[in-house]
Amino acid sequence: MLNHLLIYCRAGFESEAASEISTRAAELGFFGYPKFSPNRAFVLFHLTGQQGAPELMEQLKFRRLIFARQWVACTDPLSNVSTKDRITPLLAAADGLPQSAELFVETADTTDGRNLNSFARKFGSALSGAMRQAGLMLPRKQRANWRTHLFVIDGQTFWLGVSPIKNSCRWEQGILRLKFPPSAPSRSTLKLEEAWHWFVPKADWQAKIESGRTAVDLGAAPGGWTWQLVNRNMFVTAVDNGPMSEELMDSGQVDHRREDAFTFKPNKPVDMLVCDVVEKPSQVTELMAKWAVNRWSTILIFNLKLPMKQRFNEVESCLEQLQSILAEAQLSYKLEAKHLYHDREEITVYLELN
Repeated sequence: MLNHLLIYCRAGFESEAASEISTRAAELGFFGYPKFSPNRAFVLFHLTGQQGAPELMEQLKFRRLIFARQWVACTDPLSNVSTKDRITPLLAAADGLPQSAELFVETADTTDGRNLNSFARKFGSALSGAMRQAGLMLPRKQRANWRTHLFVIDGQTFWLGVSPIKNSCRWEQGILRLKFPPSAPSRSTLKLEEAWHWFVPKADWQAKIESGRTAVDLGAAPGGWTWQLVNRNMFVTAVDNGPMSEELMDSGQVDHRREDAFTFKPNKPVDMLVCDVVEKPSQVTELMAKWAVNRWSTILIFNLKLPMKQRFNEVESCLEQLQSILAEAQLSYKLEAKHLYHDREEITVYLELN
C-alpha cells in the first residue's frame, strides 16, 4: 500500500508543510505523522490507518495546500541501491503502481539537490525507456490519470511514487521557472507573474489581466509589480512614498501617488489590486478586507509577510479573519493562497469577488 505521502516545499518551511498536511488530513479523518529534517526541502507524511496516500489525494484538493509545491504517493524508500544496476530494483518497485505516460525524476530544491540535477536528467531518460520497454509506462501520447515521480536523495537512495495529474502541480519539482526581464526594476516582478500563472487559468488571462484594464499597486516602489501590469497594457495607480522607475513613468500608463498604502482610497473601483507592502500580516489582511468590502477592486493579489515562528498558525489566523469579514459582508468570492517559488518569507493570496 502507498502509505507514504512525500511533499516538496521550500527549504526552511518543512515545519509549516508538516503542520499543514497533518491538519488537513485529520480534518478528513486521515491520521499519521510527519517526518522531516530542517532545510531538506521535503516532508514525509506516513499514514497509519487503513487508507493510503492515494485515498487522501482523492479527498483533499492539492490547491488547498499552501506550503506544498508537490505531493507524491510513495512506496517504501529504496536504499543502498547498487550503482552498478539501479534500473532493476526500480522496475521491481514500479510494478503495481498506477500506470502513467510521463516520468519526473526530481531532486530537492537545495544546494545538495541541485548538485544531483545532471545525474537526475541522465538517469531519468534511461529509466523512462526501461519502464516503457517493461510495460510499466504508457505511450507518451496516451492519456493517463497519474504521473510517475522518482525523487533522488542521492545516487543510492530514492523515493518512487505517483501523483494524480488533475490534482497536483504540473511543473517538475513543483517549480515554475521564469526568466527575469532585464527591463524590470526589481526581481519582485517575478512574484506577480508567477501568481498569475498559479491562480489565473490561461484561458482567463485576456479577460482578467490584459489590455485596457485598471489596477492599483500598493507599496509599488520601485515598480516590480507595476512593471508586470504595464507590460500587460494596464493603466496603473502606483501608491508609494518612494521613487518609481523613470522608465515606467515614461510609459504614460502610471499615475504615481505619494501616499500611504493604508489610507489611500481610489477615486473609482479598479479591475485589480496588487499589494506587496512590508507590514504585519494581520494589518495587511485588514486592509485587503476593507478593499473587498468596499468593492474597490474585483481581483486582489497580495503578499502576507510571515513571522519567523508559528508561520502556519499565522496564515490560518489571517485567512480565517479574512473569511469571517467577507462572510459578514455577505460577499461571494474565490480565495486561494500559495507559498510560491519566488516568495521567500511570505505567501501570496488571491481573492476574486463574484
